[in-house]
Amino acid sequence: MTNDEILAQFGPRESMEYDVVVVGAGPAGLSTAIRLKQLAASHGKEISVVVLEKGSEPGAHILSGAIMDPRALYELLPDWEEMGAPLNQPVTQDTFLMLTETGATRTPNFMLPHNFHNEGNYIVSLGNVVRWLAQQAEALGVEIFPGFPAAEVLYTEDGKVRGVATGNMGIGKDGEPTENFQLGMELLGKYTIFAEGARGHLGRQLIAKYELDEGKDPQSYGIGIKELWEIDPARHEPGLAVHTAGWPLPSDTYGGSFLYHAENNQVVVGFVVGLDYQNPYLSPFEEFQRFKTHPNIRWYFEGQDKGLKAPKRLSYGARAITAGGLLSLPKTIFPGGALVGCDAGYLNASRIKGSHAAIKTGMLAAEAAYDAVMAGRQHDELTGYPAAFERSWLHTELKKARNFKQWFKKGIAVGTIMTGIEQFLLRGHVPWTIHRNQPDNERLKRASASKKINYPKPDGKLTFDRLSSVFISNTNHEENQPAHLTLKNAAVPTQINLPEYAGPEGRYCPAGVYEFVPDESSGKERLQINAQNCVHCKTCDIKDPTQNIVWVTPEGGGGPNYVGM
Repeated sequence: MTNDEILAQFGPRESMEYDVVVVGAGPAGLSTAIRLKQLAASHGKEISVVVLEKGSEPGAHILSGAIMDPRALYELLPDWEEMGAPLNQPVTQDTFLMLTETGATRTPNFMLPHNFHNEGNYIVSLGNVVRWLAQQAEALGVEIFPGFPAAEVLYTEDGKVRGVATGNMGIGKDGEPTENFQLGMELLGKYTIFAEGARGHLGRQLIAKYELDEGKDPQSYGIGIKELWEIDPARHEPGLAVHTAGWPLPSDTYGGSFLYHAENNQVVVGFVVGLDYQNPYLSPFEEFQRFKTHPNIRWYFEGQDKGLKAPKRLSYGARAITAGGLLSLPKTIFPGGALVGCDAGYLNASRIKGSHAAIKTGMLAAEAAYDAVMAGRQHDELTGYPAAFERSWLHTELKKARNFKQWFKKGIAVGTIMTGIEQFLLRGHVPWTIHRNQPDNERLKRASASKKINYPKPDGKLTFDRLSSVFISNTNHEENQPAHLTLKNAAVPTQINLPEYAGPEGRYCPAGVYEFVPDESSGKERLQINAQNCVHCKTCDIKDPTQNIVWVTPEGGGGPNYVGM
């Protein structure tokens, strides 16, 4: 049954009205909600705010490196240290390495551009920070509904956003309501703020509907893959932040790694690959596994032969990140709402940081929404939000870094040199702007023009396969539900992607969702979608060369349940 047919049979949906509806309980969404309540309290007013979160709890779907710049947090909650915010491990040392297959060259810290310095920043679990922010929001009176994904944007008759509807529960694989069926609910607001993270399901629709990206560079993305380990104290250096570029990626592919020494003998190791990569045989997941075998990296995970404690891999996850920066930033407002955080694309790729931008933009949107609600307005454009952003320190920061990704598209050597000139010599005061005109999915070359890559088999100690990795992400979906990874045309994977691009779905997905298997009826191959493995990274929605895959929200609470990530 279609959604319209379900509504005709079981509707109408129940509705709840608020002053402001926030979609997504990440740092941007929760900061929006907190700031709204703060403003109301400071003026002796009341404002009703609700936050919807598709994960089982705030933080369950949050994945980031993460080194956090606390600048915006100081503005939102100046007493965060006394309040017990989980920013416990300051960065004590930065190390930047250029890797070859067997060696490494360290860049002296005095030669590192400002964007690679982390003095005053903290190594954090962003998931734990988000859980803490949720507690602060609820203490202020914000209603948070975890396990309720916003599945549909609701519009007024004249095309303004008036809220969202949550997804229906209890729909079987055949699309028919089961005995556990429960109709979704409408959350209506004078304004709706979308804070879904990179490549937000509803944010993508809003950008298309209102043509918010008209005249902008195409958004650019990366996929970040991360593991959390516990290692022997003898090889743990609290506060050490290591970044690398070079091997194992080819010189024409943007990417790099991070290795952060957090508290409690834990090490975060991760790898980012730009989704504008060209070789369809490249697998970001396998490149990450291969990276860990570099002598300078595997050293942290060895030593049992010297009496050291065996390391333990605790968790795994993956998530797409926005990397286009200021030049790809869409118009962030539309009638009835706004985009904040990575739903808009505020991440600063040159600093490998987005949480400070998410908090700041959530605050700016909240201030504009509060003024509008108090003035008795609704469903118009919050023009005060982008105006305030252009006056902010965040705009200044992003403007200085606007060329970062564009230079690295020209190769690691050019990117390194030009970033050094712009950020080190010119201190970000750059008189030129470099534009892009190709979205990531159009960068993929045909398989016939590409070199195959043979990746080594995992050893199960330092390197692993996808399925064992997904297992420790605590990913779970109700099995009897429609696949949330949908195809516009079911024939495209075997008629185009497989013969022309060698079936890249099976390689760019870090969770084993897509695999080509023999089709007994035809004697050929067919695409099998293992939706239960999906960690909600959104890579398929971005990188599919024909843009045939569309990620939609699964049943509430499904997906990963990250711990310590």
